[in-house]
Amino acid sequence: MITKEQVLQALSHVEEPDLKKDLVTLNMIEGIEINGNNIRFSVILTTPACPLKAMIENACRNAIAYFVSKEAEVIINMTSRVTTRANATLPNIRNIIIVSSGKGGVGKSTVSANLALGLQMTGASVGLIDADIYGPSIPTMFGLEGERPLSVQGPDGKARILPIERFGLKLLSIGFFTDPEQPVPWRGPMVSTAVKQLFNDADWGELDYLVVDLPPGTGDIHITLTQTYPIAGAIIVTTPQKVALSDVRKGIGMFMMNAINIPVLGIVENMSYFTPAELPGNKYYIFGSGGGQTLAQRYDVPFLGEIPLVKSISDAGDAGRPVIMEAGNPMAEAFKALAAKVAQQVSIRNLEVRQMNPAPAAI
Repeated sequence: MITKEQVLQALSHVEEPDLKKDLVTLNMIEGIEINGNNIRFSVILTTPACPLKAMIENACRNAIAYFVSKEAEVIINMTSRVTTRANATLPNIRNIIIVSSGKGGVGKSTVSANLALGLQMTGASVGLIDADIYGPSIPTMFGLEGERPLSVQGPDGKARILPIERFGLKLLSIGFFTDPEQPVPWRGPMVSTAVKQLFNDADWGELDYLVVDLPPGTGDIHITLTQTYPIAGAIIVTTPQKVALSDVRKGIGMFMMNAINIPVLGIVENMSYFTPAELPGNKYYIFGSGGGQTLAQRYDVPFLGEIPLVKSISDAGDAGRPVIMEAGNPMAEAFKALAAKVAQQVSIRNLEVRQMNPAPAAI
């Protein structure tokens, strides 16, 4: 007779490849049911974006066959529960991911928009904040110019901003509240207050990930957000040029300062190479090559990939429908792969935090 203990013992030999611990130790096995030779259980992945789902499922089946019984009929429910870290400030938001760049014009907003959609396409609940006060571009990239969010009354009686929904994402941008034809001549304290309102005064509901498109540089908004909210990690966007890489080094240095200490989830190199539409197999490194990878190695952070310079990416953003929405487009697949890597890194970082700050034992 097969027992629950035998099943757990077998599955203790299956390691989660990213977290480097077995599924039982990580409490990723739930709902074991045994009826004769029929075994049913759930594997709770740390993110719906896990690219290793099939490999983990196959490893579980092999473990049952080897350690329990070759005749066992195994049904596995592969599901997920996005990990988080303590967040008393915004308890309904599991992970805040900030997207930063050392300088403007490197495609940070393009990466933010497609990353958020990539995470949402895996089944996660995702929001996107455009925190670039002086140059908001998210309204244009999602075809929402001129839109204004509604206000609803929260359970505490206070008015709450209702994010605009587009393609399954919840969106807020300072561009929804300002005249696009007029400059925003705000000083630092006004900017910080406005950005915090996008977090605190909005009805975000339950979110697995909140992606934040930061302005370029290392200014007031960066410091305000990193010191006010529990940030899961930062993604750094650069281009291959030497001047861009120089500015990125300053941004990475800021996040690694003791006073801020935000984990860098990785570096994305945008506009890495040019591929003409008529020559899809060709790559022309017109801005140089290898800069992003070298930078990642120098700071010992993950290199999340290269995004090519392709006209369809900018055309899609201008049309209000980010390129990841285009089925079959190679660039869409590149951004989906980026989203999976980012979700992996968030899970790894969250586990590291839990190991450094274990929950107190129940009395």
